[in-house]
Amino acid sequence: MATGDAKPKVSRGAVYRFTRGGVTHYTNRPPAGSGAKVLFTYIETCFACSLSPGLDFNSVGLNLTAYASEISGAAARHGVEEALVRAVIHAESAFNPNAVSRAGAQGLMQLMPATATRFGVTEPFTPQQNIDGGVQYLAWLSQRFGGDLKRIAAGYNAGEGAVDRYGGVPPYQETIVYVDRVGILLERYRKELAAAPASVPATVGATASTGS
Repeated sequence: MATGDAKPKVSRGAVYRFTRGGVTHYTNRPPAGSGAKVLFTYIETCFACSLSPGLDFNSVGLNLTAYASEISGAAARHGVEEALVRAVIHAESAFNPNAVSRAGAQGLMQLMPATATRFGVTEPFTPQQNIDGGVQYLAWLSQRFGGDLKRIAAGYNAGEGAVDRYGGVPPYQETIVYVDRVGILLERYRKELAAAPASVPATVGATASTGS
């Protein structure tokens, strides 16, 4: 992840798919001779690419309905609060299933390839698989850190090893901002989900988020 301007950085590129040794790989940097095929092109506006994304997370619009069955199902299976899942998806990709970071994180919950493999995700751009893998990781982090939400968010962003090394949120600017951002979104999603009727509008709040 890069630091940068007051506005989100916009990256342009493509996602490629290739098979090696019977395993399907997705990348934005295909290795030479891999025979990689373009899966799709993208224009990425990544929240995590800038420490000052130009968005107020206290008022940015919330998405209460996207991927409702996938999120509620994964949350129930793995014992993770639905509001936390929505907060992480919002902070990571703003509910863009084709989001790809310059570091190679993929899909709604921005799974790195190693994390996707670790949690059995073979199609990271399929919402159901991506969400299930990301929620499994949140559940694993929750168990490791005793439900400490700041450490869970920090681990999701910087890796559990960094949290262990520093005994808490690592002193990385991006991670500190990310943890704060997820905390704000979590509280807002908790309130809105608790108050939501059976049928809710697609967004709640001042301005719907875009990109990532």
